[in-house]
Amino acid sequence: MEVPKELEKEADDFICHYPQEEKGSASLPLLHLLQREFGYISDDAISWVAEKLGTEPIKILELVTFYPGFRQKAPGKYHIRVCRTLSCAMAGCHQTMEKICELAGIDRSNVSHHDPIAISTDGKFSIEFAECLASCGTGPVCLVGDDFHEEVKPENTEQLLQQYK
Repeated sequence: MEVPKELEKEADDFICHYPQEEKGSASLPLLHLLQREFGYISDDAISWVAEKLGTEPIKILELVTFYPGFRQKAPGKYHIRVCRTLSCAMAGCHQTMEKICELAGIDRSNVSHHDPIAISTDGKFSIEFAECLASCGTGPVCLVGDDFHEEVKPENTEQLLQQYK
């Protein structure tokens, strides 16, 4: 894995904010940096962080597999997260998910807890359910990359996807 020099410097800056004996506390910030850069956390990224922090790769893998915000496989060009907590479920998030998948050509039949992301056949879109995106009064809500969308009903999903074509 080739880590750009700017990213290496940014990682070093995070690490120096912690006492030497506690530099493992920089694990999450480093993982966020790598996911922002590469789109997901690869095995090489896990090894890189572990080496940088002087710890075992299993300690980093534990974090990656525990926190649902980290992806272990490359998402589509546009990654969609649909909130599925109670308010959004009552507002129709499951129907919204189905409609987005239908329109984007995404098959979710093999999705599991350990592999929650489904990707369209053309690689343009990927999708997963998310826990609480913090807009309970305007559900269903979703994120497309870092773009927040409220009241995403099945009937307006085509308009949503058109923004990213």
